[in-house]
Amino acid sequence: LAVGVGEAANFAAYAFAPATLVTPLGALSVLVSAVLSSVFLNEQLNVHGKIGCMLSILGSTVMVIHAPQEEEVSSLESMAEKLKDPGFIAFAVCVLVSSLLLIFVAGPRYGQSNVLVYVLVCSAIGSLSVSCVKGLGIALKELFSGKPVLKEPLGWVLLVCLVICISTQINYLNKALDIFNTSVVTPIYYVLFTTAVMMCSAILFKEWQHMVLDNIIGSISGFLTIVSGIFLLHAFRDLPFPPTLLPLFLQPGRADPHPPWSSADRHQSCQHQPLLPSEDKGSHSAEEEEEEEE
Repeated sequence: LAVGVGEAANFAAYAFAPATLVTPLGALSVLVSAVLSSVFLNEQLNVHGKIGCMLSILGSTVMVIHAPQEEEVSSLESMAEKLKDPGFIAFAVCVLVSSLLLIFVAGPRYGQSNVLVYVLVCSAIGSLSVSCVKGLGIALKELFSGKPVLKEPLGWVLLVCLVICISTQINYLNKALDIFNTSVVTPIYYVLFTTAVMMCSAILFKEWQHMVLDNIIGSISGFLTIVSGIFLLHAFRDLPFPPTLLPLFLQPGRADPHPPWSSADRHQSCQHQPLLPSEDKGSHSAEEEEEEEE
């Protein structure tokens, strides 16, 4: 039920906000999962994980502040015009051709040894699924406003494409998770999927066309900050980080490595310490007595 509600809310977010903003903010689900698993499942969240959570929050905040504005698409007719754009058609053809090559050529050869093969398929197909979600969101808004959307063929075409894209995406993501560790697949998939969605949205909805330089730099910086946080959260999740690895002054309950001298040591001068051990001193005194007797 919780997953269903979350996906419905994510679907609604794509209908009302730019995909370049919604997709990177999906990293917050990883953050919430890590925090809740630490609280309710007693999973340890090490120092790297806590720093990763903080970086994800900071990067998300920066991206919200510098979010791009997409071109207004209020009807299925305008969405159809967007889909007929030569730039988007070229992008979709490249995605489909590259995905087919990865599935039928690179997959049998390198799929078992290289994590990028199946993850690239999921990411490329996922960018098209986000475009279908945007179109279906517009169709639902028109349906609720009383327009005869069910008679429009574009809505049904987008629905069929969405089912195909999501099925392919889930299939190859499960294959990647079966072969490789989750801590490796998750951050790589997040980075590639978000990058592909941002490229697709920039081509389809012209989100970056009217942005000033400050907002472009802010959006890219926020995205890279989220990527760094996700990497720290997942890549070092299974590595123990005991307090003994911290510097000495940060270790709890650790005594001062250079304790002050005791009072006896402070009052004792170096001039009063014997230069030689007592045994050597005794042997030298015996030799001096023998020489005096001779």
